[in-house]
Amino acid sequence: MEYLYAPWRSGYFKESQEECIFCQISNQNLDIPNRVFYRDDKIFCVMNKYPYVPGHFLIIPHHHTDTPCDLKEDIWLHLQKFAQKGIGLLNEFGAKGINMGMNIKQVGGAGIPGHIHLHLIPRFFGDTNFFTTIGDCRAYGVDFEEIYWRIKELSLKYFVEN
Repeated sequence: MEYLYAPWRSGYFKESQEECIFCQISNQNLDIPNRVFYRDDKIFCVMNKYPYVPGHFLIIPHHHTDTPCDLKEDIWLHLQKFAQKGIGLLNEFGAKGINMGMNIKQVGGAGIPGHIHLHLIPRFFGDTNFFTTIGDCRAYGVDFEEIYWRIKELSLKYFVEN
């Protein structure tokens, strides 16, 4: 059996929160420090704190639940509508492919199992290479601050105008 390790994410697993981090972000008016680039009354979109690749973001309902079954249908459909728009956003961002998914509950692989969230992960040619495979780390030749502002700018086109 082979094992896949991602040691660059160890800080994520060591963080301890008494209150749900997504509920904190939802209730705060600190969008720029929290890297929220879009919010409305049903959902908010935030850059992943420990991204797999630059541009990796989450779509999160404000409602705290560990399963989509507890969401009102209009919120679930709204989240899915923004997932579809997010694919267009990431295509314009330069993605050559996209992974989209939701890990439900801890056993389903959720890193924050108490609050569902949908991942949109842009993929690029060469975004995984030998360095990740044998070096136990990742190197990004980009500025994540610039990425946030570019995604925020694109969200105006894809999330606000449409």
